[in-house]
Amino acid sequence: MEVFLARLQFTLTVAFHFVFVPLSVGVGLIMAIFVTRAYRQRTPENEAAAKFWLKLFTATFAVGVATGITMEFSFGTNWADYSRFVGDIFGAPLAAEALFAFFLESVFLGVLLFGRTRVSPKFYLVSSWLVFGGSCLSALWILIANSWMQTPAGAELSADGSRAVLTNFFQAAFNPSLAARYSHTVLALIVMGAFGAIAIAGWYFHKEKFVEFANKTLKVGVTVGLVATVCLFVSAHATAVGVSVEQPTKLAAMEGMYDDEVPPLYLVGYVDAETQEVVAPISIPGGTSFLATGTWDTEFPGLNSLAKEAKYHDMNVDDVPVATVFQTYHLMVALSGIILLTLVIAIIGIKRKNIQNKKWVQKLLVISPLFPFIAIESGWFTAELGRQPYVVYPSTSAPDGISLLTQNAASASVSVPELMLTVILFVVIYLLILVGWARIIGKTIKKGPQIEDASDAADDAAAAPVHGSKAAPATAGAVKGGE
Repeated sequence: MEVFLARLQFTLTVAFHFVFVPLSVGVGLIMAIFVTRAYRQRTPENEAAAKFWLKLFTATFAVGVATGITMEFSFGTNWADYSRFVGDIFGAPLAAEALFAFFLESVFLGVLLFGRTRVSPKFYLVSSWLVFGGSCLSALWILIANSWMQTPAGAELSADGSRAVLTNFFQAAFNPSLAARYSHTVLALIVMGAFGAIAIAGWYFHKEKFVEFANKTLKVGVTVGLVATVCLFVSAHATAVGVSVEQPTKLAAMEGMYDDEVPPLYLVGYVDAETQEVVAPISIPGGTSFLATGTWDTEFPGLNSLAKEAKYHDMNVDDVPVATVFQTYHLMVALSGIILLTLVIAIIGIKRKNIQNKKWVQKLLVISPLFPFIAIESGWFTAELGRQPYVVYPSTSAPDGISLLTQNAASASVSVPELMLTVILFVVIYLLILVGWARIIGKTIKKGPQIEDASDAADDAAAAPVHGSKAAPATAGAVKGGE
């Protein structure tokens, strides 16, 4: 029970935190693009658009930071035994994430918030891209730590067998799964941000407000989303190949393979745990084999065979969440197709210039962020549940002895009542945070991009140093096309 509650608590905190990570990274790119447009064109409308995206990014970034801190405490409380085992490995990337990435991101976000009239336009522009770069760098260090748990490297087991000892930092950091997993994750986050922009544009079209801004936002969102989605399919293939090589039990769970077989590619279906079979009306024979190896007839080991191998001898096949992993994986794949279809519909609307007359398209655009969001969460569940029952997975290339069962990672000193209390408190507090964030974002979007009035522009001009940004012509009111 303790292990279940510890996992539940960490799942809730990470899943909630991961709502804001994709938005902050993805919206950070959209923000930087609009700051660049403002720098190049120097119009009041573009300045207002840049400020609008800065507000959305700042609110999301702040909540993401606050919700991420609690995860750090979980490592030292609920997962103290896990921290003892991996502490020598995890210390460096987590410290680097705080010292380099978060420092870079927060410092230059301060420049964006308080230095618009106090630094040169070019420095302000560079700051916006450094904020986005800092968020990507932060994701890199976190994924270095997480990828090491999936494919350990650069370490050896201590003499007493109690912990993993770092032997080569670069091998540990650049472990076999890092490149594919990092590119796949960051591209997914960018897609999320792009669809956030698409949704805002769709909402303005539906309300017939800020139409000119909506047109610009939709074009930026669709362009970013399309490029990132196409690249995402490439990174997805690389990730699948890596899983097939390094994590055979995860691949077996993803495809519901209990016995050795040439895995087909299932479009829909479910896993019958009693018969250990996949019930699927539609599948492509050998499809998964082709995606993983380029051939249609490669046989992969099933869970029953893998459980007999020395590397996975402590795995109980009945305890592997095969049905859940199968569904989350195929849900992610299905949503990828829906994401691409939504982008195609948006592109057609842009080309025909008829989105303002298509209410169903506007509504589709408004709800469209749900598609990448659910896909990202499904992919995360697939990655983390798929490695069970291990929290440190004994991958194919992992050093001997470097693995840790989840049941041995949770701290025995944290009682069931304490875990239940923290779960309830986290749910209540996080719901309050979510409501507060939603209200701020909702008010910002409802207000829209606002051009400074004459007095504000005069104050900014007076406060600006000689080398500061050139004040845009003072114009009262909202962006053209608004109310």
